[in-house]
Amino acid sequence: MNILVTGAAGFIGMHVSQLLLARGDAVVGLDNLNDYYDPALKRDRLARLTSQAGFAFLEMDVADRAGMAALFAGKKFDCVVHLAAQAGVRYSIVNPHMYIDSNLVGFTNVLEGCRHSGVGHLVYASSSSVYGSNTQMPFSESHNVDHPVSLYAATKKANELLAHTYSHVFGLPTTGLRFFTVYGPWGRPDMALFKFTKAMLAGETIDVYNHGRMVRDFTYIDDIAAGVVAVVDRVPAADPAFDTARPDPARSHAPYRIFNIGNNQPVPLLAFIEAIEAALGVTAEKRFLPLQDGDVPGTHADVSALTAWTGVSPGTSVRDGVQRFVAWYRSYFAQ
Repeated sequence: MNILVTGAAGFIGMHVSQLLLARGDAVVGLDNLNDYYDPALKRDRLARLTSQAGFAFLEMDVADRAGMAALFAGKKFDCVVHLAAQAGVRYSIVNPHMYIDSNLVGFTNVLEGCRHSGVGHLVYASSSSVYGSNTQMPFSESHNVDHPVSLYAATKKANELLAHTYSHVFGLPTTGLRFFTVYGPWGRPDMALFKFTKAMLAGETIDVYNHGRMVRDFTYIDDIAAGVVAVVDRVPAADPAFDTARPDPARSHAPYRIFNIGNNQPVPLLAFIEAIEAALGVTAEKRFLPLQDGDVPGTHADVSALTAWTGVSPGTSVRDGVQRFVAWYRSYFAQ
């Protein structure tokens, strides 16, 4: 297939692009290479893709309305994997306009491009953050997600609503994927594993929020990428069993689906830190702090729907995944 991957120089985007290329798809990767974190890491990820046959790169922001329209008018994509977004729960509190521009305006530009150029399937990144103040676990796609606790979460919920509208009005098949705490080699420097590893190797104190009483469904990047690629091949159709009197938020009378992608094995934050300590051979100095605004104390993904739909069942253990990350980190930074 000919596939557009937005956010291709990002953490998930690079890994997904690699899998698509490995199986013979042609990939156009789009990224704006912004400086939310060090663009050098993005360029190094990109270098792993540009060296492969079948990959072409375009530097552009998805919020560029005219540029996105021209891209879709000039190329025929069978599928779009939309991973470009302004990431980060906490940063959304201090810089909300970045999230509106990238996650709402940019997503609308992608939807419009897909609509007008006849794209056969739009797969897009949502987030476990949409579950917000919901405390019923494991989180199911059928649960209500009307109470986000960060602007980032609100933009991801808005993406799901916009996608459903385009599926209903224009018949565009869309699949939203709620990612759960993705980690692994080539990860983002603003995420806990990267920050903890860097601080611990430097002998610095790490900040542990909610006084350590946190649980996360940490999901290894290879499992995430495998799930995304498997979903690409399963184009949703209208669900003939959809009950409009008792609507299931995860499916529809339109060609629309929502899936969790998580490890289904929630791990306490302190156990995650212990795995990092074991991999590094270093004991962390911890500073315990309150829960931050916009954060939630726990996540746990029910992935039964994803497994039934694709056969994919994420399962990389935190100990194995952290060891692989640490090996990459030491190699990449020559430590």
